[in-house]
Amino acid sequence: MAHTILIADDEAEIRELLRLYLEKDGYQVVEAADGQSALSLLESEDIDMALLDIMMPKADGYHVLKKLRESSNMPVMILSAKNQDSDKILGLDLGADDYLAKPFNPMEAVARINSNIRRFYSLGAEGRKIKQLEVKDLRLDTEECVVYRDGESIDLTSVEYKMLRMFMEHPGRVFTKQQVYENVWGEEYAIADNNIMVCISRLRAKLSEDAGAYIKTIRGLGYRMEKE
Repeated sequence: MAHTILIADDEAEIRELLRLYLEKDGYQVVEAADGQSALSLLESEDIDMALLDIMMPKADGYHVLKKLRESSNMPVMILSAKNQDSDKILGLDLGADDYLAKPFNPMEAVARINSNIRRFYSLGAEGRKIKQLEVKDLRLDTEECVVYRDGESIDLTSVEYKMLRMFMEHPGRVFTKQQVYENVWGEEYAIADNNIMVCISRLRAKLSEDAGAYIKTIRGLGYRMEKE
């Protein structure tokens, strides 16, 4: 069954261009020209991934993303002409899984969408093999794609979920930044990327007030999930 992608952007040319490439790749596409329309579609349609422009009328992409994350951890990619590091970090911090600056190559956009869809929705198949992962007081249900601490669920984005699952599958193992990036983002690690630091920091904050309680920084090497 084809996945459905929401394209929320006030530029009709960008929506049409992305629709052309995505439909050619087998996706179904729904469109929104403003933030309020995007929120309405997210409530009424069965959408698998959202592409959000930041500067939209009625409600900007950041607002849409924050509202979306209250109820869903579906993959989200920001599309924006705002390409400063601070804009990218804000988008990731609010729960975006990827960020693509305008102007962009539509083939790169489709490749990133394919990567996000593949990583997120392949978890269900893996979950049938390993249903539960437990480390300390954390329990990860791979069928529901939900993490619990002391029985209470923790809201995670898809990137945070994949990152935590990677660590929980290998407690005690040290992962380099390159290994984290290539396992979680599914792309070759070419240069230092602050996405890793931002996402690990955000994940730590959701797990505990003690930053090193679960994921510890091993200076000069990388990161490790504490066993005890």
